[in-house]
Amino acid sequence: MQNTTKPDPNLHRIVIVGGGAGGLELATLLGDTLGRQRKAAITLIDKSRTHIWKPKLHEIAAGSMDINLHQLDYLAQAHWHHFQFRIGEMTGLDRENRLVHLAPYVDEEGKQVTAERSFGYDTLVIAVGSRTNDFGIPGVTENAIRLDSPEQAERFHRSLVNACIRAHAQNAPLKPGQLQIAIIGAGATGVELAAELRHTMRGIIAYGLDNVNPDKDVVLTIIEAGERILPALPERLAKSVTDILNKLDIKLRTSAKVIEVAPDGVKLADGAFIPAELIVWAAGVRAPVFLQRLGLEVNKINQLVVKQTLQTTQDENIFAMGDCAACPWPEQGPNAWIPPRAQAANQQATHLSKQIRRRLNGQALEPWKYKDFGSLVSVGEHWASGGLMGNISQGTFFIDGYVARLMYNSLYKKHQLALHGFLKVALDTVSNFIRRTSRPTIKLH
Repeated sequence: MQNTTKPDPNLHRIVIVGGGAGGLELATLLGDTLGRQRKAAITLIDKSRTHIWKPKLHEIAAGSMDINLHQLDYLAQAHWHHFQFRIGEMTGLDRENRLVHLAPYVDEEGKQVTAERSFGYDTLVIAVGSRTNDFGIPGVTENAIRLDSPEQAERFHRSLVNACIRAHAQNAPLKPGQLQIAIIGAGATGVELAAELRHTMRGIIAYGLDNVNPDKDVVLTIIEAGERILPALPERLAKSVTDILNKLDIKLRTSAKVIEVAPDGVKLADGAFIPAELIVWAAGVRAPVFLQRLGLEVNKINQLVVKQTLQTTQDENIFAMGDCAACPWPEQGPNAWIPPRAQAANQQATHLSKQIRRRLNGQALEPWKYKDFGSLVSVGEHWASGGLMGNISQGTFFIDGYVARLMYNSLYKKHQLALHGFLKVALDTVSNFIRRTSRPTIKLH
């Protein structure tokens, strides 16, 4: 390894790998406390230069969100919140010498920006998130688009707009499967994408593509291997969302096992074939494969197994959080695990920011306890459905409509507040509202 980068040797070195919701919030919280007070050197490492809140990716894909208004530059955030940002993808770990190894960073033009290098740590937090899981099904990589990153979401949107332009410009009738979109996986991402697309397609086609009928020609199909959509969420919530999707004329194929993704559609185990011009893979969750090579305990989907303190089971100096961590949920039973949700990453960031300070002071770490506040699913710009967990209801309180949508939007505002504080979020909210009301909201490129 070349160019081993060493922070101030007099300070405790905290390295956070992964700038997703949890990792960036943790870096910001630690920077505003330990970094500002010069009690520790905090370094955030990510393979991208900018941050996007992952639950927003379906809006980027549908074209209803301008990515330029919502992406956050890591270098700027680091400057304002007293931590360092270093770009690169983690490839390995030297636990004996406490070094994180990064691959060379190469830009979009194929030019090397940084060489292979290593960063020393005293406390390491791995927060590299998760990816969709193709389960080894043939054709997924070649013929389907995933929504694991902003780049993939933008790729889908470009393909979508091109498909509409192609259909408008041709003289012949639509071919079988043309303008049909198959979304594999009926979790929150798949369901929210389908609903968002139904609303935005009318906007895209309204910009002069009048040879295409958005309601008749554009066919949306969600394919789910389980017996119902949203299998990880309460059945009542799934039923409510199913009713809304039916009203939006979105086709639902449940108990439908995909055996192959072809260039022109999806093959099912029962012999059926669903034609599609665009195919989105939104099924399954797994952590990055490289986590298997770190010498730490992982589960079958590559998640790092952690204790209630969020420390990995085989190294007390290494913590894991967010979707890449498998944390027990003892309140739900001996074999229960915390679900991979944004609210869990947010809670873990808040907890870890306090526990790392305790660690520096030589105090014992406190266990983390997950608080399930329920789930909300967006089904369009002005509508959502969800179940809220709370002491008032002593169970789950179900809500629909505009109120649920406001609460859904508040989850993103909470993330922004953790990163920027109240004043900046308030000013940005007003500025974005003015932009949205003064120009079209559907992205066409």
